[in-house]
Amino acid sequence: MAKKPVDAPQFVYVKVTLNYIKPPIWRRLRVPVAWHLGKLSNAILRGMGWLGGHLHAFEIDGRQYSEPAMVDDAENERKLTVGKLIAAGVSRFTYTYDFGDSWDHSLLIEAKPVPPGETTPGCVAGARACPPEDCGGPPGYDGLLRALAAPDDPESREILEFMEEDFDPEEFALEDADRRVKSV
Repeated sequence: MAKKPVDAPQFVYVKVTLNYIKPPIWRRLRVPVAWHLGKLSNAILRGMGWLGGHLHAFEIDGRQYSEPAMVDDAENERKLTVGKLIAAGVSRFTYTYDFGDSWDHSLLIEAKPVPPGETTPGCVAGARACPPEDCGGPPGYDGLLRALAAPDDPESREILEFMEEDFDPEEFALEDADRRVKSV
């Protein structure tokens, strides 16, 4: 009797970690393997809390993937799916958002299986708030954290004038991130 073929997973977990930030800011996304990298980019942006008004690119095995009309010499991100990455044995790659601030992310397609009943994209876990847009990348974010720790310092007041008053770097609202990813 022939064995029944094992169904390929329809969803996988992708862990997204913002590089150069301690303690880490990360999200675990549940994404369809049928999604192309453009959709994955939208899910990353929404899961992290970025607004999406800047250029982005994936780097996979030394090749850049993005919107070709926006990024010179980039491969078309819409022609590569998460499933094709898995089939090629790729589990680790990078994603950069906002080429001015250079928010570099490490991505890992996790081997942990998604339960069969989970049939929608979403954010299932994470830690810490996403840095505010246009705060100057990791060095600017470090300056913001120092300013939040010493708000009465004159230099801190100047930095904090441009930030949301209620920004809490430790806050992470899973329900909000999940809702945003589900809307991709």
